[in-house]
Amino acid sequence: MTPDRPGEGPEVPEGELAPEDDAVIGRVFARSLKVLAALAVAALIVVALRYVFRAGPEEAVEIPVAAPRAVEAAPRDVPVVPFTDVTAEAGIDFVHVNGAAGEALLPETMGAGGAFFDFDRDGDQDLLLVNSTTWEAVLPDAEAGPGTGPTMSLYENDGAGKFADRTAGSGLEEVSFYGTGVAVGDVDGDGWPDVFVSAVGPNRLFRSVEGQREHGLRFEDVTATAGVAGADTEWSSSSAFFDADGDGDLDLLVGNYVRWSRQIDIEVGYQLTGVGRAYGPPLNYGGTTMDLYRNDGSGVFTDVSEEAGLHILNPATETPVAKTLGLAPVDIEGDGDIDVVVANDTVRNFLLVNDGNGVFTEDGELYGLAYGRDGAATGAMGADAADFRNDGELGFAIANFANEMTSLYVSQGDPTLWSDEAITAGIGAPSRRVLSFGLFFFDYDLDGRLDLLQVNGHLEDDIEVVEPSQQYRQAPQLFWNAGPDAASTFVPVEPAPGDGLTRELVGRGSSYADVDGDGDLDVLLLQTGDRPLLLRNDQETGHRWLRFLLRGDGERVNRDAIGAWVEVEQETAGGAVVQRRRVMPTRSYQSQVEPVVTIGLGEAASVDELTRVEVLWPDGTRQPVDIDRLDRVVDVEYESASSGLGPVE
Repeated sequence: MTPDRPGEGPEVPEGELAPEDDAVIGRVFARSLKVLAALAVAALIVVALRYVFRAGPEEAVEIPVAAPRAVEAAPRDVPVVPFTDVTAEAGIDFVHVNGAAGEALLPETMGAGGAFFDFDRDGDQDLLLVNSTTWEAVLPDAEAGPGTGPTMSLYENDGAGKFADRTAGSGLEEVSFYGTGVAVGDVDGDGWPDVFVSAVGPNRLFRSVEGQREHGLRFEDVTATAGVAGADTEWSSSSAFFDADGDGDLDLLVGNYVRWSRQIDIEVGYQLTGVGRAYGPPLNYGGTTMDLYRNDGSGVFTDVSEEAGLHILNPATETPVAKTLGLAPVDIEGDGDIDVVVANDTVRNFLLVNDGNGVFTEDGELYGLAYGRDGAATGAMGADAADFRNDGELGFAIANFANEMTSLYVSQGDPTLWSDEAITAGIGAPSRRVLSFGLFFFDYDLDGRLDLLQVNGHLEDDIEVVEPSQQYRQAPQLFWNAGPDAASTFVPVEPAPGDGLTRELVGRGSSYADVDGDGDLDVLLLQTGDRPLLLRNDQETGHRWLRFLLRGDGERVNRDAIGAWVEVEQETAGGAVVQRRRVMPTRSYQSQVEPVVTIGLGEAASVDELTRVEVLWPDGTRQPVDIDRLDRVVDVEYESASSGLGPVE
């Protein structure tokens, strides 16, 4: 009988052992004695050699023993701030359409993003929600025309967090396409925001139409004249407006995901055992390249992708590498040029280092940002960047696939040296089981330290059948920044029962803005094939705050001030603290946050505690800002260096 497991089986009676067995056992025993004797001799030789080769009398060597560094235990008073689901109350009735009809085509599970921005310039944050559509409206063999399927939705904020649907008549309702991500910026310098929407297939650029504003704001599709549609066969994801070449206008960077078509998807034929056809990871899809469009200042763009260094190829196969889902544009070297961390799914992440003229070198591997802690590529989704410790060191957070913890790369006193500190910072273990998409840094309790929120959700609605530790709908995760003296920087927040953050979602994009004008940041969580979730921040900490709305001159600095930094130095009980926060709406996953910079001031009693408030503009100019009172929005217009404010040395 064959035993069920090694070492198991029926006992053999002693009488049934053959004489040959006794002989074998004897030989084995004899060999064992010889081996043990040899080891003993070798040990004696080693001991003897230690005495033979010892030089002079043996001196005692003192080995300093240091006590472990005393670290404050994780604080127990983690501020549990209510996040109230006000989606319906706020008037948002949008439902994302992903076109799923049983074929499990990969774009269906990737979702779409949203953007907070002030489209009517009345001082509050409005909302654009990107939609996808049915496949009948976009596949090559389908008969469809403009407006035949679902469209994106535009909501106007009344300033108190109530939204009215303004899609009809806005021009955004005239075309149905498979939208994915969104970026907003003033591309023609007229002072009004324009909207770029990435897609599966041709992308779209909608320009704010100046002549019709008195009768209600309207957007015009200028994709063809602007030259930013991209290839018809491309699948674009996250995108970003920023001044790549330092000429004062906004250029456009577009991340593309994988080489995809319905035919390729069917041929890949990903299956889950016991479930059947499924979405799956992008391992069997080819990579692609990124697109960079240079603005001539009037909103007309030229594709400079290849000359800008964005056709990144595998040197062994000469095939494109990128499988881009997230972008984190930020100046990592302090030289005024916007660099970009690119989150790629299942292939190495990129770090695009800008030479100042809009030409990039990919240095992700060299700087230590390309791979996860184990040296392998991760299933990277959304991304964000921040000086989250208020110590001048940047950190990049990148959301990853299930069973891959969220990455947290931190500069090590050198902008060319980065290390993943997710575990020691406290987000590693709690984030490992979930599948994360959108994530961002923000100060939810206004204590002056940036916290982290990530939205989660799996690809497969039957995943628990094959992987019981996973589930399709997953709750978001909020991490409180406990400060520099805690055992770990981030501490998971456990929301109260019924709180909006306890809702299990098929989470994808995410964003934030102060939608009700009370100074704290409210949260938008997006789902694929489902409704969004608007969570009102109902914190009552009594913490003080300032919010900064920056405007460039359109010549030396782009009008949206994208790429500028706000620096606030504050005297606290623990000493001086400098907060550095940037104007960069592109964050998270296929989404955009409000362009206003929020600075939490904790228990500040008055403006006298603020020893320095400055704006660092993208051209290097430092501009002091006078603050006369707290808890207000501060408008700052760019003043050139010629006014006596010198550039940063």
